Amino acid sequence: MDMERTDWRDEAACLHVDPDLFFPFGTAGPALRQVDEAKRICRTCPVRTPCLTWALDQANSSGIWGGTTEDERRAIRRTAISHGHRRAGWARPSSGPHPASQSVEQL
Repeated sequence: MDMERTDWRDEAACLHVDPDLFFPFGTAGPALRQVDEAKRICRTCPVRTPCLTWALDQANSSGIWGGTTEDERRAIRRTAISHGHRRAGWARPSSGPHPASQSVEQL
């Protein structure tokens, strides 16, 4: 799948799910259950990696993308940057896994 295209969204597991599920308010109680449910859907998604890559490229993206929360994406960015990955397009150096695909596998 071409990571530069945005039509990956047409294949997303969340395509027909209420978008509010992926944008919880708060970090406790019902919001935690909402995050868990959104991540459960993401785990079944065939386009989870391009979704996460898109969210990483949009440094200010809120909500659940690619099965990650805003805090988890911040941690991925910090790790990727500390390992020499460039931010633009999350291109990887000549060796090592792409930060988005590595992160998806770990979640």
